[in-house]
Amino acid sequence: MDLATIIGLVSGSVLILVSIVIGGSALVFINIPGLLIVVGGTLAATFIKFTMSDVIGSISVAMKAFLVKMEAPENIIKEMVDFTRIAKKEGLIALEKENPSDPFSVKALRYLSDGYDEGLIADMLHKDIRLMGQRHTTGQNVFKGMGDSAPAFGMVGTLIGLVQMLSSMSDPSSIGPSMAVALLTTLYGAVIANLIALPIADKLALRSEQERLNKSIIVEAAIAINRGVSPMVLEESLKIFLSPKERQQSETENKNAE
Repeated sequence: MDLATIIGLVSGSVLILVSIVIGGSALVFINIPGLLIVVGGTLAATFIKFTMSDVIGSISVAMKAFLVKMEAPENIIKEMVDFTRIAKKEGLIALEKENPSDPFSVKALRYLSDGYDEGLIADMLHKDIRLMGQRHTTGQNVFKGMGDSAPAFGMVGTLIGLVQMLSSMSDPSSIGPSMAVALLTTLYGAVIANLIALPIADKLALRSEQERLNKSIIVEAAIAINRGVSPMVLEESLKIFLSPKERQQSETENKNAE
């Protein structure tokens, strides 16, 4: 589980609730017509913008923002270097007995043990990465669309409330509820967009880049293994994917291991 996402969502919600409670009664911030306008309108606009399968699929993609913990790149590199040693000692066919933690690594090792040529291995693995990027982009766009629609429907609710208020100026008792709809829908739209939809879209973009990096490491390693590159050369060539801090940490760990 990604603690940063949970902490951000919970802390943001708590801060808003605390500020509401401190300022007075929390019940005045609950307005069913306003929620219907913003939440219902946002969902309706989302279904208009995207297909049913895209919207439903975005839910499973969104879980990556909360539940999926990405493997550290340095761990991927260590694992691929170990596979290189096995291939050097026992041949590529021995890789079919290995059981990597990453499904993409499983696919790469299967291609190697089955004797696929370098071009085919690179083409199939890169195609997998491209399709992954397309799926992730669709999920991100769904939440970005929600982030765009929520404030717009908040404004729609505000206009509805103002119209109702101006049309009933002769009845003072109806001015308050109409004004509540006018103001609260803007609040609902801003919260949904800036605390939920847009942050999740940004986190999914980050997750996608992290997964793309890990898969790129695996592709480079698979090609190198197929070429018969030595474990030491492979490890040095894959370190280019790491940040300077991660490289230094990896080198320190290697020295301590020796």
